[in-house]
Amino acid sequence: MKAKQVTKRRRGEGGLVSSGHNVFADLGFPGKEAAELKIKAGLTFEIHQRIKALDLTQAHAAERLGLSQPDVSKLMGGRYTGFSVERLLALLNALEVDVDIVLRPRLGSRHRRGIVRVLDRAKA
Repeated sequence: MKAKQVTKRRRGEGGLVSSGHNVFADLGFPGKEAAELKIKAGLTFEIHQRIKALDLTQAHAAERLGLSQPDVSKLMGGRYTGFSVERLLALLNALEVDVDIVLRPRLGSRHRRGIVRVLDRAKA
């Protein structure tokens, strides 16, 4: 789905537009789609970082991941179209990354939607 044009903008100092916590929502994507795009972007970034950390060429990464080299190039460029969240998680596992999913009740407001975050524990 294409993003709708954002009509309300908050202007700060120097005419800069203030952003929320999800750039995809800021671009006008509906809530659920914006959340999924943010997750995919985070996972794709982690795949990129891991391939670099392992010092893999795109050809070697493709072999390890069971992808074509052009698909690895696509991911390295931050393009995750055609990849599900589940597939991106499987790719991280193939790159020797353990993925933990933590479920817990939201603290505070009862009526707000929950969040999903991609965290790199090595940096936390």
